[in-house]
Amino acid sequence: MTGASELSFFTSTDGDLAYRDTGAGDLVVLLHSGYVDHRLFEAQIPALAAGHRVIAADIRGHGWSANASRPFRWADDLAGLLRHLDAGPAVLVGVSMGGAVASDTAIEYPELVRGIVLSGATTSDFQYADEWTLEVVAESARTLHSGDIEAWLKVFLRGAAGPYRTADDLDPAFRDRLREMALHTIAKHTPGERNWHVPMTDTWPRVPKIDVPVLTVNGALDSPTLLPDAERFARTVPNGRAVVVENTSHFPNVEKPEEFNTLLLDFLRAL
Repeated sequence: MTGASELSFFTSTDGDLAYRDTGAGDLVVLLHSGYVDHRLFEAQIPALAAGHRVIAADIRGHGWSANASRPFRWADDLAGLLRHLDAGPAVLVGVSMGGAVASDTAIEYPELVRGIVLSGATTSDFQYADEWTLEVVAESARTLHSGDIEAWLKVFLRGAAGPYRTADDLDPAFRDRLREMALHTIAKHTPGERNWHVPMTDTWPRVPKIDVPVLTVNGALDSPTLLPDAERFARTVPNGRAVVVENTSHFPNVEKPEEFNTLLLDFLRAL
């Protein structure tokens, strides 16, 4: 797995933000899920870099990026990086939390975005409704706050597997990768520390203004809340399409990389 030696750093107003920069052509930015880092996209980076410039970012507080020491918003961090790169507008591809970063940025900085692909996410105004997801979110917060990292990892992997499988059903190599990335990010933080992230509010009413092509890609075995949310998002924007990938849950880009890459490359060719 790649590490710090292949990363570049953007000096933001609150510490350095890490990113991998490879390939040439129109810009595609990859935004990972919570608790992991840019290495989540190891199957996507080479496929995309054959014809595009690819930026795989470590979101603040994750991977090799600085922790926050003051209030910040995801969209502002990403806009700062895109302006630093002086490239774009970009296609933003986000998984889970990264999808929320992508949609927030498309809402707040439309001039920097020419398309978005959301996987396992819609807006950052999370509105989980099903019992399984609410239970996982609550248990994740409880174990993380207590500092019981092993208990938290079990919950984290349960979330990756989805409500219809167990963590034992995941490929062992995938479980190990998730565990390694999560432990690396968690080691940057202390239990109970202040969360400086400032969430955007009232994002759903602004979704119809996202006037760029949108693709949502969700695993069929993911949370019962996320699939209808993705379909709603695709219907609400002027130019959206929702796709479901069978036999996968929250990370179709890892569990079904060839299918995910085909969907992504087809979307890029159509822009």
